Amino acid sequence: GLLSVIQRLKGSPEQELRIVLLGLDNAGKTTLLKRLASEEVSTITPTQGFNIKSVHSHGFKLNVWDIGGQRSIRPYWKKYLGSTDLLIYVIDSADQKRFEETGQELAELTEDEALTGVPLLVFANKQDLVTAAPAAEIAEGLSLHTYRDREWQIQACSALSGEGVQDGMNWISSQIMNRKK
Repeated sequence: GLLSVIQRLKGSPEQELRIVLLGLDNAGKTTLLKRLASEEVSTITPTQGFNIKSVHSHGFKLNVWDIGGQRSIRPYWKKYLGSTDLLIYVIDSADQKRFEETGQELAELTEDEALTGVPLLVFANKQDLVTAAPAAEIAEGLSLHTYRDREWQIQACSALSGEGVQDGMNWISSQIMNRKK
């Protein structure tokens, strides 16, 4: 998972990256973070505040900030955006009643000055559920094609099974390598 991405970057001299992981409550952010850190994902509780995972490998440090998505916490998201190198936004693909709400939150985030030009990875999570909307449909609903000020990618995944997560991490790796050039 995450370690293999970092190992590919082992030529990097002591580089540190800040990744902010956001999305509505129950989207699967903490499950995704635990999956990236190769931790057990069978028991997850809602995040009250935030979780931070740092991984060290070959002189490289990746700090991932998982911030709770409850409505009462969302006004504080912007306080965590400074010095962000990459934004990961997680969507519950099976919760179609909340697509409009999650789209509004993402649109507000991407308009924030602190995220100008910051690459965006949208994980269309919970693809293992029968009611999950396809990633292409979600991308259309979020109008991702209108995002001209940044690189973006939508990746279908299941944080629970791990399916699609490595593909998203490969995209992150390519973004990091492109920025170093």
